[in-house]
Amino acid sequence: MVILTLNCGSSSAKFQVYNWDAKEVLGRGMVERIGLPKARIEISSLGKKEFEEIKDCPNHDFAIDWIIKTILNKEYGCLNEISQIKACGHRIVHGGNIFTQSVLITKKTIKQLESIASLAPLHTMAHIAGIKGALNALPKIPQAIIMDTAWHQTMPQESYMYALPREWYTKYNVRRYGFHGTSFLYTAKRAAVLLGKKPEKTNLIICHIGNGASISCVKNGKAYDTSMGLTPLEGLIMGTRCGDIDPAVISYMCENLKCSAKELDQILNKKSGVLGITGKFADRRDIQAGVDKGDKDCILAQQMEAYRIKKYIGAYLAVLGKVDAIVFTAGVGEMNPDIRELATAGLEEYGIKLDKKKNRMSKIKWAETSISSDDSKTKIFVIPTDEELVMTEDTYALLNGTYDVHTNFTYSFQSKKYVNKERSKKQEVELKKNPKLKEILAM
Repeated sequence: MVILTLNCGSSSAKFQVYNWDAKEVLGRGMVERIGLPKARIEISSLGKKEFEEIKDCPNHDFAIDWIIKTILNKEYGCLNEISQIKACGHRIVHGGNIFTQSVLITKKTIKQLESIASLAPLHTMAHIAGIKGALNALPKIPQAIIMDTAWHQTMPQESYMYALPREWYTKYNVRRYGFHGTSFLYTAKRAAVLLGKKPEKTNLIICHIGNGASISCVKNGKAYDTSMGLTPLEGLIMGTRCGDIDPAVISYMCENLKCSAKELDQILNKKSGVLGITGKFADRRDIQAGVDKGDKDCILAQQMEAYRIKKYIGAYLAVLGKVDAIVFTAGVGEMNPDIRELATAGLEEYGIKLDKKKNRMSKIKWAETSISSDDSKTKIFVIPTDEELVMTEDTYALLNGTYDVHTNFTYSFQSKKYVNKERSKKQEVELKKNPKLKEILAM
């Protein structure tokens, strides 16, 4: 069985084609600049050279059709015919209070998503456009939605409620929802494997640090708290999002800028974060290059970001008491040693000791690494996330009638024998080039 997964944003669409029977990725890629001139598609298929193409892509319908044609191309695609695709799974950022787990798509499902779109308008409307595009292109196959907010459903009221008028919750659903759930689910289960413990016996602090960033406080294998809130704006300093601020800043700056709350919301989401601090960079690779050159604004942005991460780690240490591991994941978490070092510096008294040499060596996306010192009571792992695999497994389980919430369900990657074939091949090649990397492998 071949399963297609789609992760549609406002101007992008990531895709993966997975062979369930062989348990391997056949192809993956993305479309960028949807709705803008000179859109770009790229694909990397098993056993073939990478390919990219540039042309105008007016909407998500066109993008999905472009993806289908690309994966069916004999030269650089990964499938022979469209009938090989038996199911499609879609990542959904915000399920509100309606969707608490993954479900199959129906007409009612789409209407329900539209009813809660105001909770994450930029994300949800893009998801819906992607779903409709996929239904048009693949009308005969079952399709599913996988909720990023599902992971956080185990949070207790003291974690997810705000100290606001009760009616705001009962009438308008204002509460903490949390995001990056598929990433947290995958890395939490993998961390348990690396620790040699059952998931329900593990306490973790997982730092998903990418352009968007959040932290999950995991108690006994379940989400207990998270840094993001009603929307993905709260919490850590991100690429273009401010994270935590004094709420009074909003009315104060609306008065000073003579702008609406909606206009200011755009500034907080699109023009803040490290972009706001530096005035020029949102990509942490550009920030790091600036840090290496001594750019004061870049140095400040990196220090502020790491300090905010450390504050949350400290808060969740207090909540959990005993922490088995701190996990770094996503683009920045996996590839930026400076952020990891700054975020864990000074935590040695709490049993968290980073091995600086191992940390510097860990800039790889093909293996799980351990970057804590040998005498650290709390392990520090870098675990490349795999949201697409969670989406694929949820979709298959829904079709098979075996799906359940993660506390009652066992994923393939929870096994000690689990092997990611794609990463394993890359690991074999890279270890031949640099055998010293064996020192940091977590397994």
